Amino acid sequence: MAPLLLDISGLARTVPGGRELFRDVTLRLAAGEFVAIMGESGVGKSTLLNLVAGLEDADAGSIAIDGTPLSTLDEDARAGLRRRRIGFVFQAFHILPHLTLAQNVALPLVLLRVPSREATDRAARLLEAVGLGGRGHDYPRQLSGGELQRVAIARAIAHRPALILADEPTGNLDPQTAARALLLLAESIRETGAGAILVTHSEVAAAAADRVFRLTPRGLVPR
Repeated sequence: MAPLLLDISGLARTVPGGRELFRDVTLRLAAGEFVAIMGESGVGKSTLLNLVAGLEDADAGSIAIDGTPLSTLDEDARAGLRRRRIGFVFQAFHILPHLTLAQNVALPLVLLRVPSREATDRAARLLEAVGLGGRGHDYPRQLSGGELQRVAIARAIAHRPALILADEPTGNLDPQTAARALLLLAESIRETGAGAILVTHSEVAAAAADRVFRLTPRGLVPR
């Protein structure tokens, strides 16, 4: 049996003004498991990923990664955990405009002090895998939204994280490119034993997951 990677229990979150986004969100994710979470706009899917990544704090409940509760970590420790163990595909990309595509993809490796040649080679391979081979010296301003999304996916898996969090990773992609991106995520999960949570509106993207849930104000409902 695969080891437990992520343990979410009784999670609740409200937004300014007191509106409750959700409560009693509970999920256990094993290493190597791929889970998709769907739901209506505004229900808090992106917020849930931010909570798991330690970017925001829950109002109730607990989150543990590799058995370590996030509540026991200060900001520096959470940042270190994200750097080492988590790959995040943000809906807004967060690609750094002053870095080339290759530098953006290699950034997690640089922060982990991976040797320069290895980081460069891995970034080039990942850009090739997402259909951007030969464009490593380009800058983000030269790319379309869909191309930026592909760079974000490559960067998220560059350091072979234990946990991949993907927020609408195929939302800006055409069907063929979306299929390629999902295949890349699935291959990374299989090769590294990572666990992954995919937030999506796409039934096609969700179909790639091992389990699918719908996020509601009362928690996660299996589909």
